[in-house]
Parts: sequence; structure tokens; C-alpha cells
Amino acid sequence: MRAAGKATRTSTHARGRAAEQAAATWLAAHGYQILERNVVNHAGEIDLVARDSGGVLCFVEVKARATATFGPAIAAVGPAKRRRLSRAAALHLALRGLHDTPCRFDVLGLDWTDTGWRYTLVRDAFPYTP
Repeated sequence: MRAAGKATRTSTHARGRAAEQAAATWLAAHGYQILERNVVNHAGEIDLVARDSGGVLCFVEVKARATATFGPAIAAVGPAKRRRLSRAAALHLALRGLHDTPCRFDVLGLDWTDTGWRYTLVRDAFPYTP
């Protein structure tokens, strides 16, 4: 029984990484410069750190859903996740001496359809509150 649970986590993790790769490719095609992936610090994890075509630093949360059972992917970024992302971003900026850098949070949802991923980008999805 334990092995089955581990296999499920592994396949879920692999699907998540594949979705993040698809997201990075899609964002790059839409004018984003991907700077870092899977940034982990004591405050949390940031999926992607990028610059948009206007030069704004973007912390991008990627959410993917294989089915619509639990609603669209972007709906999975609730208040607790936003707080963790804000703290992780604040620490990321502090560690790099980027205190006064204009930044924002974007959420990119990937929802699986019969023809592949459907991308939904929400720019400036929530305010930066360190």
C-alpha cells in the first residue's frame, strides 16, 4: 500500500514538472524572460521568476489540472498560498538586494483539454504584501 502512494506522488510530481516546463515555454513565447525556476527559500517556493516585456519582475505561480473536477487551475491559488508566495518573494528580493524592484504576482493556469493545455494567465493576480 505504501509503495502505491509513493508512485502516485512521484507521477504527480513528474506531471507538475512537465506542466512547469510547458508554462515556461509558453511564457517565453509571450515575451517573458525566465530568470529562475523552482526557487526555494525558508519562506516557501516560487515556481518561476521572470521579467515581462516591460521589465517588471514577475513571480509566477503555475497551477495545472488534468481534469475540471475541482474547477479551473487558477482557482487553486487561495489566501494561504498567496501569503506563502508573498513571504517567499519578499525573502527572495531581500537576499538579492532588490528591495526597490517593481514586481508583481502572476498566476498561470494550465487546464488539460482534448487538444492539450489551455493556458490562462492572470497578470497582477494579487497584491505584493511582504
